[in-house]
Amino acid sequence: MKVLAFAASSSKQSINKQLIQASSQYLTDAEVEIIDINDYEMPLFSVDREAELGQPEQAQAFFKKIGDADAVIIAFAEHNGSYTAAYKNLFDWTSRIDQKVFQNKPMVMLATSPGPGGAQNVLAAAANSAPYFAGDVKAHLSIPSFYDNCDPQTGAVTNPELLDQLKSALAQLK
Repeated sequence: MKVLAFAASSSKQSINKQLIQASSQYLTDAEVEIIDINDYEMPLFSVDREAELGQPEQAQAFFKKIGDADAVIIAFAEHNGSYTAAYKNLFDWTSRIDQKVFQNKPMVMLATSPGPGGAQNVLAAAANSAPYFAGDVKAHLSIPSFYDNCDPQTGAVTNPELLDQLKSALAQLK
């Protein structure tokens, strides 16, 4: 099984990137490709820019990455209760290629934050909207208080209960 994994954050110090990296070790029967959405940076989406630029190469490449995968894992960072601007822009451009951005792939959606909310707002929005974009969400999990429940150096979940939940969520991809 080929799994595409990424954090919906452009931050180089993203704790969601750390969570993705640490989570991938539990997919022992899979080939996991972790991508950085910074590699798909584009101008801010607008219909005017779309008319001028067409479908940028980066959006096409991102759509192809999803299409080539058997499953997708996303860890969402939360900015002001919603998606990061970097992820939303990438998603907006890609959805203009095909509204079925997730191409019926099984998905696990994760989120973490430094605080007790665990980025639950963005995670709920992502999980609830995914079916409209042909996402087959098998599981979603919020990891609250990252620095209390994870190793701040590696992103590994250290809270035994949350680790069991993470492993259970990832097992849903099989």
